Amino acid sequence: MPRLRRRPAADTADPRRPALVPTIAPPFKDGRIVVGQIAVVITVVGWLAFLAVTISRTSLTGAPDKPALDLATIAYLVLMSLLACSALAYLITRLGFYYRVRSHTRAPRGTIGLSLERSAPTMTVLVPAYQEDPRVIRMTLLSAALQEYPDLEIVLLVDDPPNPKYAGPAEILRAAMRLPGEIQDVLAEPATRFASALERFEARCEQGDLPRRADIEALAAEYDHAVTWLDTYADDYEITDHSDRFLADQVLRRLAADLETVARALRAAADDGATLTASHLLHLHRRLDWIFSARLSSFERKRYVSLSHAANKAMNLNSYIGLMGGSYRDVSTDAGRALIPVAHGADLVVRDPDYVLTLDADSVLLPEYCLRIVNLLEQSEHARVAVAQTPYSAFPGPETRLERIAGATTDLQHILHQGMTYYDATFWVGANAILRKRALDELAVTEHVGDFEIKRYISDRTVIEDTESSIDLGVHGWRLLNYPERLSYSATPPDFGSLCIQRQRWANGGLLILPRLRHQIRARRVRGESTSMGELLLRVNYMASIAWASVALLFLLGYQFSDALLSPLIFAISVPYFLMMASDLRYCGYRRSDVLGIYGFNLVLLPVNLAGVLSSLFQGLTGARIAFRRTPKVRARTTPGLLFVVLPYVFVVFSVLTFLVAYDHERWVSAGVAAVNAVLAAYAIVAFIGLWHSVVDVWHNVTGWLYVPATAPAAPAAEPATAGVDWRALLQYGDFGAPEHEPERISTGRFRREQVPQLGVVPEEN
Repeated sequence: MPRLRRRPAADTADPRRPALVPTIAPPFKDGRIVVGQIAVVITVVGWLAFLAVTISRTSLTGAPDKPALDLATIAYLVLMSLLACSALAYLITRLGFYYRVRSHTRAPRGTIGLSLERSAPTMTVLVPAYQEDPRVIRMTLLSAALQEYPDLEIVLLVDDPPNPKYAGPAEILRAAMRLPGEIQDVLAEPATRFASALERFEARCEQGDLPRRADIEALAAEYDHAVTWLDTYADDYEITDHSDRFLADQVLRRLAADLETVARALRAAADDGATLTASHLLHLHRRLDWIFSARLSSFERKRYVSLSHAANKAMNLNSYIGLMGGSYRDVSTDAGRALIPVAHGADLVVRDPDYVLTLDADSVLLPEYCLRIVNLLEQSEHARVAVAQTPYSAFPGPETRLERIAGATTDLQHILHQGMTYYDATFWVGANAILRKRALDELAVTEHVGDFEIKRYISDRTVIEDTESSIDLGVHGWRLLNYPERLSYSATPPDFGSLCIQRQRWANGGLLILPRLRHQIRARRVRGESTSMGELLLRVNYMASIAWASVALLFLLGYQFSDALLSPLIFAISVPYFLMMASDLRYCGYRRSDVLGIYGFNLVLLPVNLAGVLSSLFQGLTGARIAFRRTPKVRARTTPGLLFVVLPYVFVVFSVLTFLVAYDHERWVSAGVAAVNAVLAAYAIVAFIGLWHSVVDVWHNVTGWLYVPATAPAAPAAEPATAGVDWRALLQYGDFGAPEHEPERISTGRFRREQVPQLGVVPEEN
């Protein structure tokens, strides 16, 4: 008899924790769509009325009874118009989401599985990781390994320094390198069992034996074993936080429930005396084999001088993608280890897959992710789709208020990204995506560094490599698509410090990428294609709205306008936006009142967003690349920058002073806005940063400036001697252009290897 499974309890005990949103959104009623359309009309009409009224209240001649139409007033009109565009972009994308949900038809799993049997595209999953918690990586690798997909390879791209100086990073590196083997060992027992069962049934089919009832019952027993194995593993899985709980319930037990349904159906068919075809039973055997037969390995690019060591995720991915389709020998050179292409006797063979799945090390895929998205990409109408994905959602049941409200913004972004696909304005969201390898090959740029070729597929000019690569793909005539289901989830930073790092990176780079949009439009025009106004609005808003919204808020707070310019019509622009956002929050499992928390949350993040915008401007002016800072994923708190902690308090004080001045002068609109800003920002400080944490973070920043760690005395310089000369390197590389005041460094060969990490020499022949 099949084992009765313990069903996961719904996460509804605490109303502050959002429940799991259904994978497939139910079709929305006509009334909800009509309300959304009315919100768009009110926003547009309100904006036009605001422009007309505001301009009518100004004077070009400087009349004493009207404020002058000066640069400040023009800036006010422009910034308010940009904010109205952002509100309008939100409202129309959510409508696009509604339209897509109503037209979405889910393909039957059996049909998809049979199509993969006829033609199964190869896929390699790449999981870039940098000093990640092994628990987090294990979760990601497990979700990838249990995908129902044939011939799946998973490679963990470990980007940690290969020779850590300290015990902590060294242990993290060792644990990460062990994980693929550990998971492979865990899956070995069911994988071996189901592969053997498949071979036995294939042998019987080749002999011409017709399926019997015993074959159906034996197959049901195999599915029972898979159910028991998954349930047992889920019961024994260590639960540390809500992300582990999600993996156990929504990946392991959810897959077990699906397989249990198949076992139950097989037994019912046997009891009814039904005859199943050999091909049908063969497919069900193969399905079990696919689920447990993934091959896992790891790779460290920084161990090889022949690969890029640039400190960003894009080049970590590019380094391995550049090896695809080749065979290499691991060779020792004077500069270090190098991978040299060879025809025979290779130490490393990397296949060239049809698809590449990029998956962040803190993300989890539901079991059907690969199956359904590859089926979509294989359709003829999607032959020019280069990237398909499901924008990630936040793990339900967060433990902190900060993680909960940040997760709410993530779940809202899922709706917006799905809606952007309706207007052909999709952007690649880097946490997870399936990339068509042929499209990546068209983006390939090769450069030579020393003796080696460095290939770049995914742009690393900015720290938001996925956004820029989306535009690059559009230039080459490729499209991007979001699959209209929730099949992927990702972690949200649990503390304010790590959130600051993430959001500053997100705010950095959009302005630099924006000019590339012209190249995409021009390339489309050459191909005889057009760009709709809806797509143009959404793409510009996606890349630049953080910049103009931050500048607009700062300008509106710092500049005191005439009462004649402050019109109540601004509420006609903002109220529909906030009302629809509250409705969407409710749909995502949150409370409608959380819209106020999100507003306050964005107020305290204003310094973070401005820092990202200024970094973009700095890079644009100087050409210097901004360092890529990965979001910390550790249990301990991350200390935010001093200004990120102090400026929210300054903002509250300034808002209170503005309220008092406006109240004294009976400027009611200004007083109302200032009061709302002060209250919600103060709430956000208490709820999301914490008063005591603020004190601790300020203390850490100040003491970090004042305390200078003692340095060990430098070792005495060695006497120049020809015996110490690294003659191979000197003959190969010369003096590296050393300045004339460092002759001793050249004569003794005491130069730093990291100055030329990409160079190497031809190994000696034996």
